[in-house]
Amino acid sequence: MTFDSQAYAAQLEEKVTRLRDLLAPFDAPQPTVFDSPLQNFRLRAEFRLWREAGERHYAMFSQEDKRTPILIEEFPIASQRINQLMPQLKAAWQASSALSHKLFQVEFLTTLAGDAMITLCYHRPLDEHWHAAASKLAEQLNVSVIGRSKGKREVIGHDYVVEKLEVGGRTFSYRQPEGAFTQPNGTVNQKMLNWAYEALGDRPDDLLELYCGNGNFTLPLATRVRKVLATEISKTSVNAALSNLSENAVDNVTLVRLSAEELTEALNEVRPFRRLHGIDLKSYEFGSVFVDPPRAGMDPDTCELTRRFDNILYISCNPETLAANIAQLHDTHRITQCALFDQFPWTHHMESGVLLTRR
Repeated sequence: MTFDSQAYAAQLEEKVTRLRDLLAPFDAPQPTVFDSPLQNFRLRAEFRLWREAGERHYAMFSQEDKRTPILIEEFPIASQRINQLMPQLKAAWQASSALSHKLFQVEFLTTLAGDAMITLCYHRPLDEHWHAAASKLAEQLNVSVIGRSKGKREVIGHDYVVEKLEVGGRTFSYRQPEGAFTQPNGTVNQKMLNWAYEALGDRPDDLLELYCGNGNFTLPLATRVRKVLATEISKTSVNAALSNLSENAVDNVTLVRLSAEELTEALNEVRPFRRLHGIDLKSYEFGSVFVDPPRAGMDPDTCELTRRFDNILYISCNPETLAANIAQLHDTHRITQCALFDQFPWTHHMESGVLLTRR
């Protein structure tokens, strides 16, 4: 790849046209476009290892050919820290059989704040020799190291990295656990957070948040409302979100481990949930709902639930399912703001955001 700026601009314009066409039936305003750096934007990367000429190499595979490896020495779309660590780690496993023996996969997770974690995956049990070598590696590279083998995980340092993002003039600290979802493009994520923060505005009422993850949006949005009820089904993400709320002294959020579908049932009084014990749902005065669903979008019942709120702030990683959800809501809500976030440059993928307000 040449990472030509003109080629990038042309591809971004294609995404803008695609989003604009999908939202045209709903009289959407022109999207505000948030671009990405052309290189070094991706904060995480995962590589298989391929043995050739007696050495292990970083490798990836194309979607069309899962058998032929593409051997990699550097990865320009990944963060500078990942590119710095790649040759250092390779040199380390070449020099140490304790690190290299039956090593088949490597994962990197970094942050804009400079933190880094390396996960090493093995087809063998991890022993004291591995632990000694991995501890030395962690110290030399100034990273946390996690070893994974069947049914076992060894942690040297932390099993998370710390990110710091500035939103609305305040710096928020985020604990991002190994294995949990995090936004891959930190620069665009910060732009996305600031857009959502401004779109919601200061409000005197409460916010319902579905699919809150590790609290990526929860932290800044909580400063805009009276209180927040947030839901997330992943236990790892819930624990990270609770740590992040505490670390940032955000004390107006109640977090519940429920899926969006389960919370819909609870609010509709279909059935009670023990995980809601002690939470008075009727005490909330919800004026807005924030959703950041998976690629499948909101299911019809959850989408119908959001209709109750005056404001629906929706971040989407799939513009087709976003358009399908808006079609269900269009008779009661209209799009007042629209944005495109180029989280995934050099691919057809995009993130988008809309603010829908009651007609």
